[in-house]
Amino acid sequence: MSHQNILQKSRRQFLQTSALLIAGSTFAPSLFAAESPVNPAPLIKRTFGRLGFKVTTLGLGGQSSIQWTPENTDPAAIIEKAYNLGINYFDTSNVYGPSQVNYGKAFLRIGLVPGMPNYDAAKRKSIFLTSKTMLRFGKGGDDRKTVVGNSNGPVGSKALDDVRRSLSQIFGDGAGSYPKDAWLDMVLIHNLNKMEEVDALYEGYENPDPKALTIGALAALRDVRDGTNRTGLNPNKEKLIRHVGFSGHNDASVMIEMIQRDSEDLLDAMLVAINANDNLYFNMQYNVMPVAAAKNMGIIAMKVFADGAMYSKKAEWSNKVSHVVLEIGSNELPANQLIRYSLSTPGVHTAIIGIGKISDDPSQCQLSFNLQHAQVNSDSVKAAERMAIEKVAAKAKEGKTNYFQKPYQELTAPRDAKVAINGKGMIITWHTAYAGDAALDRYEIWRNGKFLIEIPFKPQISKTPYRYEDKNKKGTAGSYVVKVFDKKNRVAEVEV
Repeated sequence: MSHQNILQKSRRQFLQTSALLIAGSTFAPSLFAAESPVNPAPLIKRTFGRLGFKVTTLGLGGQSSIQWTPENTDPAAIIEKAYNLGINYFDTSNVYGPSQVNYGKAFLRIGLVPGMPNYDAAKRKSIFLTSKTMLRFGKGGDDRKTVVGNSNGPVGSKALDDVRRSLSQIFGDGAGSYPKDAWLDMVLIHNLNKMEEVDALYEGYENPDPKALTIGALAALRDVRDGTNRTGLNPNKEKLIRHVGFSGHNDASVMIEMIQRDSEDLLDAMLVAINANDNLYFNMQYNVMPVAAAKNMGIIAMKVFADGAMYSKKAEWSNKVSHVVLEIGSNELPANQLIRYSLSTPGVHTAIIGIGKISDDPSQCQLSFNLQHAQVNSDSVKAAERMAIEKVAAKAKEGKTNYFQKPYQELTAPRDAKVAINGKGMIITWHTAYAGDAALDRYEIWRNGKFLIEIPFKPQISKTPYRYEDKNKKGTAGSYVVKVFDKKNRVAEVEV
C-alpha cells in the first residue's frame, strides 16, 4: 500500500473514531476539550540549554503505565492529559514496548500527526518529543556484544532503523511508513554504561567513510539531523531529527568521556539519573552534570523517585505491570520534596516522571500532583533544604534505592598526570579528578614540597588536559605533586 493510501485510510479511521467518540463515548470530553489546569498561573519554563526551546519543569516519562499498562487504564489518556495541562516535554523509547504506539494514538487525537485532518502545525512546534535508541552502531558492528539491551525491531537493526521505527509508530502506520513532514525533536543514545560503548558510538564520527564496514551511531544520527549522507546511510538526505543526546544511569566517568570526545558539539542534551540519594553513590551532580552544564547542554533529570524504590517498589529494574507504582509519597518522605531536590540540582532544566494513574480528582492524580510540585525555580531550594531532604531520603531502604548507579567512591586524585620539559621549564598536565560527595573546588601544584599555584576548578569539557607551565629556568623538575580539593576541603593528590 502506498503512503498516500495509508494516509487516506488513516483519515477515514480517524473520522469514524471521532464520530463514535463524540456520539457517546465517556472519553469524549477529555479528548476534545482542554482540561482546567491544576496551576492557574502559567507553568514555569526554563531555557533548555542551547536547544532554543523553553521547557516545562515537568516532562512526561514514557514508561510506567504508558509502557506497562494496568487494567482499566488508557495510556493515551495520560499523554493527552499531560498535553492539556501544559506539559511540553514528552519522552519515549524504542525499548519501551508499546510506549511509542500509545504516543501515536494520543497524538492522533490531539492533532499532532502531519497529514491528518486535525493536524495543527503550531501545536506540534509547541512540544518537544524525544525518543531513544540502545543501538550503538549505524552500520556493521554487533550490538549484542556491545550493550546490554536492544531494540524492539528485528535482530540486526541499526540506529537509523530505530529512528524510522519511532516516526512510523508515533506518526505513521506503525509498519514502516511515516508522513514526510514528521520529525523527532531529539534522539538519545540510551543507557550508556561502558567505555566500549563510547568507542563504538564514535567510530567514523570525525571522518565517516561510506565504504567502511562499521560506522558508529553518532555519525549516522548526524546525517539525519543535517540532511546529509556522509555515511552513505541517508541516501535520500532526509532530515528526521532536530537534536542528538544521550542518557545514563550508572557510571558518571563513562558519561564524562562521552561528552569530552564530542569534538563537533553534536550532543545537545543529556538525560541523567538524579535524586536525593545521589551522594550515596558515584554521584552525577558533582561529576558529569557540571561538564554538561559547561557545554550548555540541555539536562533532563530522571529517577526522581528511584523508579519507585524510594517507596513501595523493590530496588530493581521494572519489567512488568506489577512494578507500576500507583501511589507515590509517604509521611516520612513526601514526594514533593524529592521533586524539589531534582529540579534544584544545578544544571537541570526539566525532570521526566512516569505516571501510574491519572484522575479527575487532582488529589488522586499523580500527574496533577507532580506538575503542581514541579513549579520550582532553579535557585529557590537552598542548600540547607537540600541537605535536609538528603537525610530523609537516605532512610528509604537504608539508602539502597539507586540500584542503577555505581557504588560510592571517595574523591580521587587527578588522573593521568604527566610532566614534560620544554625550553622554558616544565609542563604539567592532568585529567579531571572524580568527586566524592562534594563538588570539586580547586587544584594545586607543588614542587619539592613547596606550594606553587592554586588553579580554580573548571569542568574539563574536552580530551585536552589541564595544563600548567612551571617556568623553572634551571630546568630541573624535582618532585611535582598535583592536588585536588573539594568543597569540604578534603584533598587527594598524585606525584608526577
